[in-house]
Amino acid sequence: MSNFPPFGEQHELFRQSVRSFTEREIRPHAEKWDEERFFPNELFRQAGELGYFGLRYDPRYGGSGLDYWYVGILIEELMKGRNVGAVVGLLIQCELATNVIHEYGSEELKQEWLVPAIKGEKIAALGVTEPGAGSDVAAIVTAARRDGDEYVINGSKTFITNSVRADFVTLAVRTGGLGTKGISLVIAPTKLKGFNVGRRLEPIMALSSDTAELFFDDYRVPAANLVGEEKRGFHYIMDLFQGERLVLAYISNGYAKEILDEAMAYAEQREAFGMKIAGMQVWRHRFADLLTEFQASRLLTYYATERLTARDPESQVYVSMAKLYASEFAKRAAIECVQVFGGYGCMRESYVGRAASGVAGFSVGAGTSEIMREIIAKQAFFTTTKFTG
Repeated sequence: MSNFPPFGEQHELFRQSVRSFTEREIRPHAEKWDEERFFPNELFRQAGELGYFGLRYDPRYGGSGLDYWYVGILIEELMKGRNVGAVVGLLIQCELATNVIHEYGSEELKQEWLVPAIKGEKIAALGVTEPGAGSDVAAIVTAARRDGDEYVINGSKTFITNSVRADFVTLAVRTGGLGTKGISLVIAPTKLKGFNVGRRLEPIMALSSDTAELFFDDYRVPAANLVGEEKRGFHYIMDLFQGERLVLAYISNGYAKEILDEAMAYAEQREAFGMKIAGMQVWRHRFADLLTEFQASRLLTYYATERLTARDPESQVYVSMAKLYASEFAKRAAIECVQVFGGYGCMRESYVGRAASGVAGFSVGAGTSEIMREIIAKQAFFTTTKFTG
């Protein structure tokens, strides 16, 4: 464990690069973007020019050929900008909507969609969730019928990040019967007839996020836009979810750290009953507990990063543990820290107040906490191969 986490000089140089970008391009605009319920498309181009969208991808497509440690550093530093909507939008582009193209897409799809996405020239969205299918991916009903050299798609998606501005959607559709074996993934360009953006949604966790409903009405897409093999989409999504859940763990930890930093700074300034709050034993001990939990959450996330980077067969359970613990800890930290601010913690003018109002979303996205617990319990009790730690 002497080299854990394995951060060296190159990691530190990358961290400084992202920190500078965040301080310059995100933090000064964070509140304004939340008020406007949007962040500018220019941020994608800027991040693309700095190479943030291809960290783990093959240099042949403009990537850097690195690993999840760099993705983790990217998230840790972006979260210091205090605008979750922007971070989530960028990470959809960096990992969630493009990973499956890199891993399973044809050379033609990589050249047409992955390469410009890595450059920040085309914006990506991931279309999996439906009104009746969230964590239960096998229940999606959006249908794709083969008609010659095209798929004809009908159905809807909801809670789709980057949906209004996206140039394409990595879309989960049903090309076969019910259940996990009937799902495929296709690249759906947003400019084609039959693609419609519905109601704009407003996540309380990520106010600047571009999130909406999508509708497909006899939407025709070339069959060549199929990602990988037909009816293998569920397998691809489950593989993809490991990276998405790790991303959510890092985001949750970053969120909790910003809340803790703000609350501790305020505790050193605010006086009650003739003394600083930071001098009261009850608060000193509460912060000691929170700081201990934060370190535990961060180290568990780092451990999951190590296992996923090594493609360890047991990585799924550790990623699930990290996502579960980090998202639930972020909620606990937010509730505790609001108390430090008293009435101000209940006002939108307070960063901690705003942050606490939306923190519940972390335990829902990329699989609920209940799903994470089920994955962990299944591995512990119902498999012949037990995870060893």
